[in-house]
Amino acid sequence: PDLMPAPRLGRGSMGGTQSLALPLGKGPHHVGCTDVMVGHTRQGLFLRLFYPCLPRAGAERPLWIPRPEYCAGMADFAQRSRRWCATLLSVAVGSCRVPVSWNGPFKPCSRRYPLIIFSHGLGAFRTLYSSICSELASWGFVVAALEHRDHSASATYFCTVEAGKEEWIPYQRVPQGQKEFYFRNKQVHQRAEECVRALRLFEDIGSGKSVPNVLHQDFDLSVLKDNLDLTKVAVMGHSFGGITAVLALVKEPRFRCAVALDAWMFPLENVLYPEVPKPVLFINSENFQTPESIAKMKRLSSRNSQTKIITILGSVHQSQIDLAFLTGKLISRILGVRGSLDPYKCLDITSRAALAFLQRHLNLEEGFSQWDNLLEGIGDSVVPEAPFCRSNL
Repeated sequence: PDLMPAPRLGRGSMGGTQSLALPLGKGPHHVGCTDVMVGHTRQGLFLRLFYPCLPRAGAERPLWIPRPEYCAGMADFAQRSRRWCATLLSVAVGSCRVPVSWNGPFKPCSRRYPLIIFSHGLGAFRTLYSSICSELASWGFVVAALEHRDHSASATYFCTVEAGKEEWIPYQRVPQGQKEFYFRNKQVHQRAEECVRALRLFEDIGSGKSVPNVLHQDFDLSVLKDNLDLTKVAVMGHSFGGITAVLALVKEPRFRCAVALDAWMFPLENVLYPEVPKPVLFINSENFQTPESIAKMKRLSSRNSQTKIITILGSVHQSQIDLAFLTGKLISRILGVRGSLDPYKCLDITSRAALAFLQRHLNLEEGFSQWDNLLEGIGDSVVPEAPFCRSNL
């Protein structure tokens, strides 16, 4: 399920300027974002929050890669030299910014916003899904993109009680001699529990508890108190995060549904599939899934008729990550992140299918049902269920 296939650099591939052209959300709301870290141990939480905000002239845009340590972590994950790979990433995308308002003023809403907890894939971290998270926020959701501390992020950290001291948690490979399933299964349970703890955090904020943000951002979390509808909460994720979202439904009944983007089904034990009580929308790429994983998805759809499986033709596993929006030959070629389908079109299909599904299962009073046909796999570039390994991408 690697997000970043091992870099391949051939002669003459250095051409092309690099930039990250992340799209603005298409919904009616401007989008703000802030980082939230709670607690001084690895049992705390770290997330990036995307939310509807009020427009502000000259708003600062946050860096896409927030710290150089993440470039080093991505190099480690790709099993490449930190010296050249991290430097290359830093030069290529280190100055890229996300088109949202950093710590922008929260836009109050008397109807209250539904909440989505988002789980990243293997080797990723909280900012690599900024395009899908900000798109959903632009349609009136508060989206909390977690950074998991189970050693599956390419890098993450927490701040100890000692002033200014950070402890970094590196990416960890499956230890030699250990079966991958047992290692990953332990991680997926920790990840799902972090999703549940994130929901508890927002419940604390909603009940008026003071929640100190260790990062001391210029954003007051208490503004969320009367603006979140915690009866309308979904969980979502990509790859390792997709199966994390499915498991979170088992662990926490207050999650009403899950959206799994190209879920990596391998780490979940078979005995839990009958326990998944709520509907799941599986949005698959054309070339990632295996017959075994599709069979597991179908087990869920046979138990719950509201569970849907669709495939986006021309997409690859990395199509649902911001990396798909890299322009220029170099990084796209190194990371193998482009399918034949335009990434902006892929984002449109992914977000609209998710919005239609969320409207249905969170009982929203929006117009997202206009995209209901996508849930049946009807439309340009979308098919029901999944043709596996059909593509030569």
